[in-house]
Order: sequence, then C-alpha cells, then structure tokens
Amino acid sequence: MGANELSLHLWRERELLEMLLFKLEEQELLLAAGGSRWIHLASREVEAVLDRMRQAGLGRAVEVAAVADEWGAPESATLQELIDHAPTDAWREVFTEHLRAMTDLAAEISGRRDANERHLRAAVRATQEAIAALGVPTGEYDADGSVARGDASPRLLDTDL
Repeated sequence: MGANELSLHLWRERELLEMLLFKLEEQELLLAAGGSRWIHLASREVEAVLDRMRQAGLGRAVEVAAVADEWGAPESATLQELIDHAPTDAWREVFTEHLRAMTDLAAEISGRRDANERHLRAAVRATQEAIAALGVPTGEYDADGSVARGDASPRLLDTDL
C-alpha cells in the first residue's frame, strides 16, 4: 500500500463520481421528457452507483490510513491533510488535482440532484392537480386496497402523494 495505490483508488472514485453524474443526467432527461415510466429504473441505477461509491469509500479509508502512517499524518487524515504532509511536490500536485476534480464533480452532482428533485416535485404537483381536476376522491383506501367510498369502514391513508 502506498501513495500509488491511493492515487489509483482516487481515480476509480472519480470515475464513479462521473458515472453518478451521468446517471443523474439521464434521470433528469427522463423527467424533463415526461418519461415517468422509466424513472424507477433510472433511480435504481443511481442507487447502484451510490452503493459502489460507499464500498469504494471504505477502501479509500484503508489506503489513506496507510499513506498517512507513511507520511506522518494523522491516521484519519483528510485528502487535504495528506497534501499538506506530502513528501514531494509531485505527490502534492497529484493529490491536489484529485481533490480539485472530486470537489468539482461533487458540486455538479449536487446541482443535478437538486434539479431532479425540482422536476420530481413539479411532476407530483401536476399529477395531484390533474387528479383533483377530475373530481375523483383519492388518498383513502379500504383495508383491501380499493378506493374508499363514503362508508364508515376502516381506511388506510396514502401519505406518499
């Protein structure tokens, strides 16, 4: 283990961040085009990339601890702290570039995620307005799952609208 392995690991994480950005962009295109039929698949793909990122984060922690020990940095050092403890300008430059690229990707991902959330909220609002315009009662269900009518039977309330 060492700086080379950590750098390779950071490259893989950068690729995962780019994949996440791509999947979020796909999701946004589906939302903008009204392709709600496929949103669940796009969301599943986003979750799969996030899961891979969580696993990669564990591996990075191991690599960082090894490099931190080698360079005399705290065991739970951040990437910036490793940069500050780098023994050569070359390693300082390599890890600074990783940090810059990952920070930029994280900012793009945050913006894309926020845009997708706005699209989803607008879609839910439009659906609710369309249903309300039909005059069909919604949101209450009998124990067997059918829409509750005017009777006094037990009901389940759908709060996920």
